[in-house]
Amino acid sequence: MPQKPETLEARIVAKSRLFTVEQVQLRFSNGVERTYERLVNKGQGYGAVMIVAMKDERTVLLIEEYCGGMDNYQLSIPKGLVEPGEDVLDAANRELMEEAGFGAERLEFITHLSLSPGYMSQSIAVVLARDLYEKRLPGDEPEPIRVDSVDLYALSDLIARDNFTEGRALAALYLVRDLLEQRGELHR
Repeated sequence: MPQKPETLEARIVAKSRLFTVEQVQLRFSNGVERTYERLVNKGQGYGAVMIVAMKDERTVLLIEEYCGGMDNYQLSIPKGLVEPGEDVLDAANRELMEEAGFGAERLEFITHLSLSPGYMSQSIAVVLARDLYEKRLPGDEPEPIRVDSVDLYALSDLIARDNFTEGRALAALYLVRDLLEQRGELHR
């Protein structure tokens, strides 16, 4: 395993309401020095969660909401921040209720995924939600979120859509599909 580089200096170079940019000066084991910039947590450290919510044995709930980074409406799976005092499963159920209008009787942590580990320190927990029931909680969304769905065996059709581009959501869908197949809980 390679030796982790030595941190010579780390300082915040930009900060907004949502983002903090840290510049880090590193020295690698071979003596080469480089400066990296990365987005870091705002300091809360509670994390984030995305939910693969099974409507039935093969169908997953999707949501469509405005995404400022893409400046358009995108399909994805429900997700959000873990609040202070919540564990990942409680946060997943709350976010599911806020964004899709459903709660889940069974919640299972699957894994953590990162978006861009070369530039961001954040990761997101993937949670499988099953045995759904209708329940809506008020959320922080500025407008109602449209709820859609996809068959786990139609992911290639989903990828072909212009309004589905989030890599983490796609990875989560494939991970859950593979896991459920391996367990014998999902069949073509």
